[in-house]
Amino acid sequence: MTFLDMRWIRSAALAGAFVAVAGSAVSAASLVKTYRDWSLFSHDQSDKKICFAATQPKDSSPAGASREGVFFYISAWPKDGVKSEVSVRLGYQVQKGSTVKVRVGSSEFDLFAKDDKAFVADATEELKLIDAMKRGSSMKVEATSDAGSTTSDTYSLIGISAALRGLSRSCP
Repeated sequence: MTFLDMRWIRSAALAGAFVAVAGSAVSAASLVKTYRDWSLFSHDQSDKKICFAATQPKDSSPAGASREGVFFYISAWPKDGVKSEVSVRLGYQVQKGSTVKVRVGSSEFDLFAKDDKAFVADATEELKLIDAMKRGSSMKVEATSDAGSTTSDTYSLIGISAALRGLSRSCP
């Protein structure tokens, strides 16, 4: 089994638990602190603490598309050794086999889609994406739905560095 296969299996397994927490972040997790456009949440399950920094798009197109729960997350699962896993919840079923594109400045990253979410497959690329986010001011996420519609979400990166510092303190 390759590193990519193991990472995908881990991401898929954690995604189910994460979505149960993050999908209803306001009701299931406690707000720790807000850092401008990013918020830090913490949730203590029986034997697992989960923390995540999250933000919602500042702009989405097409306007008026029926989507719920669109968030960009960076999560930590200390018990499982996860310190900064990137994921995005798109608010619709992503077209099977398609790639979700994330652009920060001139840098572009490909995420793999699973149901209504997307993840970075490679740990090195994940670190590069987080580094680009720290240096950037905005980020664009483009994806295609099962129905073939393309969406574009623009996120603010104001506060991401402080939120990531808070994440590492809350879930070391």
